[in-house]
Parts: sequence; C-alpha cells; structure tokens
Amino acid sequence: MRHPWTELYVHLVWATWNRHPLITPALQPRIYAVLHRHAHEIGAEILGVGGMPDHVHVLARFPANLSIATLVQRLKGASSYYAAQLGRGDSPFKWQGGYGAFTLSKRAVPIVRAYIANQEAHHRGGTTYRALERIAPEKQQGTG
Repeated sequence: MRHPWTELYVHLVWATWNRHPLITPALQPRIYAVLHRHAHEIGAEILGVGGMPDHVHVLARFPANLSIATLVQRLKGASSYYAAQLGRGDSPFKWQGGYGAFTLSKRAVPIVRAYIANQEAHHRGGTTYRALERIAPEKQQGTG
C-alpha cells in the first residue's frame, strides 16, 4: 500500500520534572540518540534536537497517521524509560506531564533548527524566543 507524501513539521518542547537539571552533559547525547531512534521506529524523523539541563526541544517531521500527542507520548516515554534505567541515585529521571507543540511550514524549518541547535547561547544571552519555549499556557508558566 502506498502511503501519502506529507511534509508535516512540529517543534516540541518539554521539561524535566519540576525543572530539575537532570539532563547532564553525559546523559544529553544518549537521550538525544534515543529520541532519534524511537522517532524513526514510529515513522517520524527528528530534524533537530537540543535543549538545556531542564528541558528539551525537538523539531520533527511526522506522517499523517501519527498524531502529535502520540509522537510526544512515545518520545517522552522511550527517553524517560531509558534514562531511568541508567539510574541517577537520589534524583530519578522523569519528564513533566505537559509539553508545547508548534506546527510550522517547511520554510521555517531551518530557522527553528538553528534556534534549537543554539539553545545554550540563547539561554545564556537572554535571546530565547518566548513563544518557542512555552510548555503550558502563559497563566500556568512556572508551575509544575
């Protein structure tokens, strides 16, 4: 059966539990590799991944038969399970329940990819783009 050709893109962002800095420099590449591998397994493609010790950004292309909610659930679940298996002593790895999801056009992909790749510089320099950092509605920001 032939599948339809789609170009559906989404920028996702989600945080660690209570924004604890759980994504250490040693863990970060391993988490990102799990995200890439699991996305491929469910028919999606990660075009960019980056973040900070307390949150992650993912730029993905996804098929029409995969909902954004399912994509996020599967990526968060696989990466959380993997990180928990590594063990962190008294700080177990866990993601917050919420997430932000922002669809975008193919033309915006390079811009968002660059934004994600430069997360550390944006956060250090105070040049984050607030709309792409949101995980919850404005009135709920900071809760969690």
